[in-house]
Amino acid sequence: MSNRAYNTAYTGERSSRVAFPLGGIGAGMLCLEGAGALSQFSLRHAPDTGNEPTVFSAVCIKGKDGNIARVLEGPVPSWKVMGIRTTSTPGSGVGLMGKTYGLPRFANSSFQSRFPFGTVELTDPRLPISVAITGWSPFIPLNADDSSLPVAGLEFAFTNASDEPLELVYSFHAVHFMEAEGQGDHCVRRTDNGFELYQPPAEGKPWVEGSFSAATDQAETKVDCAWFRGSWFDPVTMAWRSVEEGAAVEKPAIGEGRASPGGSLYVPLELQPGERRTVKLMLSWYVPESNLAQGDVDDPLATGDAHRHELRNFHKPWYSGRFGSMNSVAEYWTSQYERLRAESEAFFRAFNDTTLPEEMKEAVTANLSILKSPTVLRQADGRLWAFEGCDDTWGSCHGTCTHVWNYAQAIPHLFPDLERGLRMTEFIEGQNDEGHQNFRIPLPIQPATHLFHAASDGQLGGIMKVYREWRVGGNTQWLAALWPRVQASLNYCIQTWDPEEAGVLTEPHHNTYDIEFWGPDGMCSSIYLGALKAASLMARALGDDPERYEEIYRKGRSYVETELFNGEYFEQKVVWEGLRASAPVHADSDIDRNLDYSPEAIELMRKEGPKYQYGKGCLSDGIIGAWLAEMCGLGDILDREKVKSHLLSVYTYNLKRDLSEHANPQRPGYALGREGGLLLCTWPRGGKLSLPFVYSNEVWTGIEYQVASHLIALGCVEEGLEIVRICRDRYDGVVRNPYNEYECGHWYARALASYGLIQAWSGIRYDAVEQTLYVSPRVTGDYLSFLCTNEGYGIAGIKDGRPYLEVRSGRIPVNQIKLSA
Repeated sequence: MSNRAYNTAYTGERSSRVAFPLGGIGAGMLCLEGAGALSQFSLRHAPDTGNEPTVFSAVCIKGKDGNIARVLEGPVPSWKVMGIRTTSTPGSGVGLMGKTYGLPRFANSSFQSRFPFGTVELTDPRLPISVAITGWSPFIPLNADDSSLPVAGLEFAFTNASDEPLELVYSFHAVHFMEAEGQGDHCVRRTDNGFELYQPPAEGKPWVEGSFSAATDQAETKVDCAWFRGSWFDPVTMAWRSVEEGAAVEKPAIGEGRASPGGSLYVPLELQPGERRTVKLMLSWYVPESNLAQGDVDDPLATGDAHRHELRNFHKPWYSGRFGSMNSVAEYWTSQYERLRAESEAFFRAFNDTTLPEEMKEAVTANLSILKSPTVLRQADGRLWAFEGCDDTWGSCHGTCTHVWNYAQAIPHLFPDLERGLRMTEFIEGQNDEGHQNFRIPLPIQPATHLFHAASDGQLGGIMKVYREWRVGGNTQWLAALWPRVQASLNYCIQTWDPEEAGVLTEPHHNTYDIEFWGPDGMCSSIYLGALKAASLMARALGDDPERYEEIYRKGRSYVETELFNGEYFEQKVVWEGLRASAPVHADSDIDRNLDYSPEAIELMRKEGPKYQYGKGCLSDGIIGAWLAEMCGLGDILDREKVKSHLLSVYTYNLKRDLSEHANPQRPGYALGREGGLLLCTWPRGGKLSLPFVYSNEVWTGIEYQVASHLIALGCVEEGLEIVRICRDRYDGVVRNPYNEYECGHWYARALASYGLIQAWSGIRYDAVEQTLYVSPRVTGDYLSFLCTNEGYGIAGIKDGRPYLEVRSGRIPVNQIKLSA
């Protein structure tokens, strides 16, 4: 267990794994590391976590006794010395060829984030200066476009710690990492106060075109567009020689012969004793095309790669629809820099001016980094599309998977227009006339095939989220337009999984564990109940008859509360005979991994039922529908005390503070050894199946946050915060990156459940339909929380014993405040 303070600086070994994503929503990223290095350049619409090209900043301190040159980075993390091979350089076995690790650097570094800003502090007792590097990219709630820019800012603040005037030269250097292998037609161009690394498109490969721009805010900047051309280490050796000499090199772009291997910027500085000066480095990129396409689509011509680009059937990023060139991106970035910074700073100040617990602030903001990662894409028409997470070089599990993104609570509040777009995609392109939803949407977004199971939790959760988006946005016309598709979806769910209209899902139903549950279970049936309640409320608001949905809901609630609740928690009743669906061994599809029924598996099924159930287990997700209802503003859908009992059982049985003796033959990398974590399922009353669902022994951060926020919402604040602390202790910068909570991939979407901690802890929800602020304190005394609505954000809570609202940006029209205990 960690003894660190939360939401504070990462120092020493704790900063070694820090990699803080910089970039826009769906625009690609690069990372600022804890020691100040730049890495994981993922600018071409795909993750590239091993891409650490030779890109660095340096400083030369001129002196009468000789110059001192340093890379503006702290010590190289020890794990990198024997690190794996990267996409930009050979591996450790050949001496880390091409890395800058051998260049002199500062003795000490630390990292602290105040999202979307991350600051590296560099100190060295041998040097007369200290340096602070602040990396950021725009993140402005309710302004999705400015938050989607392909840009990053690095601000280098130099402080003269001596009692003598100092003469410095700051410099930035980059090899031409945008070069497309085998093309040879790249170049380095001069720009205002900077340079551009440009790779033209290739015949038949328009997606290789790409640019990277670097510029400063200093008028006296010198630009070197003509690095020394040679072999081996010649270019970087000569660039470093210029750094050591304190030169400020000015060279125009090369007009003939081989292209320049890279480019450099030099800024001379003079500092009086105690003076602090800041150089702003503005980075931007532009890759207007891609060769990325995902998923099965209805258009048969679009399934063949030969036709994809002709039909414009590759992903095209949002920013290339907004900006026509690299120049226009860079010009917007430099001209709007101060405004964008001020508006981003206003957000972080509002968030940090609250009394939210520090571990909660850390968990929420660390996972907002997911929105800057390659997990998220935004296509040219502005619509969002996402993977579940990222592998090292490709997206993991495509299609804005509905049952994973069910957990994500940040976008609906911070960028509600983008979230409404996700609902439209699900219910239009993702759904056929019969109401079947494909839980993975193709990219580019277009109608999907309907050859696989619908996902019960994802499809039913989507109905609850339509209700949420309506209450968050306040637009009943939007709801009315989508309502026929919502009805079709719910009717499909009823006919497919609850044909007897008993109010629970009995027929085999696919879910986020990549398997089918057979028979009623608390997890998926609670989402069903939430969908039924949401549908009845929406129907009533639109003048439709809600009676059918209300009747099914009443029967289902009674069943779940009496038949599935065992006195402590909600279980599953495994049923596989007497259903409309045949036994799994008789299924006629070979695309489902669950159909691998060997003779011994068939024998096991006769004894225990189908593989991959949870039966009498205490499932952390076992009442998730009640949590979604809480997050969506639906209120209680089940007996509140029984829900609380389930959550406290999960806390008691599933939370392990030391996993040393826990057996996990599945994927142990998420939590292992002396680390703690919340197990997905345990069997405290016995009855563990021989082959329970396939991830049952694992720890997923998204479910930890789901349980923690639900506990807090029901008044169990300390229990919920302990789960948050145990989770964040695994991401303390020593073993794992604090800004990359992973599951089936880096920056995994489910971890955005952490944003739900805010609503749970504050008990504050704004309803735009009613223009009502609901306040239900979970803690005693005064408190302040962050609140973001469809039109504005600010701080809300209890101040001087009374409800309090301070609008920091936009507007939050409130007709009434409803305070409840």
